[in-house]
Amino acid sequence: MVYAGLDLHKRFSVITAADERGEELIKQVKVPNDEGRIVKLFRGLDGPVQVAMEATRNWQWLYDLLEENGIEPKLSHPLKTRAIASARIKNDKIDSKILAQLLRADLLPLSYVPPKEIRLQRELLRYRASLVKIQTGVKNRVHSILAKNNISHEFSNLFGRKGKAFLRGLCLPQSYRMALDGYLTLLEVLALEIKEASKEIRALAGEDEEARLLMTIPGVGYYSALLIKCEIGDINRFPSPRKLCAYAGIIPSTHASGDKVYHGHIIKQGSKWLRWILSEVVEHCIDRPGPLGRHFSRLERRKGRNTAKIATERKLLTWIYYMLKEKKTFQEVEKVAKSWGEPVVTHSR
Repeated sequence: MVYAGLDLHKRFSVITAADERGEELIKQVKVPNDEGRIVKLFRGLDGPVQVAMEATRNWQWLYDLLEENGIEPKLSHPLKTRAIASARIKNDKIDSKILAQLLRADLLPLSYVPPKEIRLQRELLRYRASLVKIQTGVKNRVHSILAKNNISHEFSNLFGRKGKAFLRGLCLPQSYRMALDGYLTLLEVLALEIKEASKEIRALAGEDEEARLLMTIPGVGYYSALLIKCEIGDINRFPSPRKLCAYAGIIPSTHASGDKVYHGHIIKQGSKWLRWILSEVVEHCIDRPGPLGRHFSRLERRKGRNTAKIATERKLLTWIYYMLKEKKTFQEVEKVAKSWGEPVVTHSR
């Protein structure tokens, strides 16, 4: 077996490879990110090859390339890798060498890599989210133009049919008129793109058993359901609900010294998209009667709204864990929680 470390950059990569005894076969070679050259380099090595690379923002294309060509990629967790192998001197050559040696010693902390289908669905979901974010920014610009010109309105939806007619009919100085017309045109284009992305997402969610289960949660539509499902990935990779909550970054940080243990703010590591959608969904859950609403109200009186909301997000994610693990609807899990008299569920068997 050949163990290679690859330090990936935007235009080039630095590669180190060692055999099972740790002797270097490739000593820190710098190659451009040319697919053919990279594959040729690894195929020229004697024996099967494993390649360790960090989970940078552009790892996907290289991971798929190696996998398609029979070269086994290993994706390392950047923070954990640095914790294990921190160095006073850091450069590309040292990074690639460290990756190769950690891989050879079976000490490389790995990141979860979902199947390609799930990764592509994630990209679609995040694309739609980015469009909505841009749309919100453009709408805020329109409100800013109205404020700068002391213009008020009584529309509940300024960007509905009547609201847009009102905006197009305003008499404004030329610079503001040009900006407002441009923003309105942008909003029309964004609405079309969001509609197309939503149509594709709806079709995917309708065909997915886990997404359909998640849509039984109050306030969860096809978009939220598919986002939760794709961000979690394979539920069986989490041995307990707490591990899933840790992945979402909604467990409290812990500081222990001697006999004293302190709990701080949530760790905010892991999937920011899962944290975001949970905060949106839980708003619907706490406003309806049931165990989750009671759990929130009880904590809100003692600890305040923010702490209560995060604790309820953890409880909801625990329910989601059992929904996916045991193929149960939200109502079935809620029924078990009610029978216990508190918002908990039994463990899988």
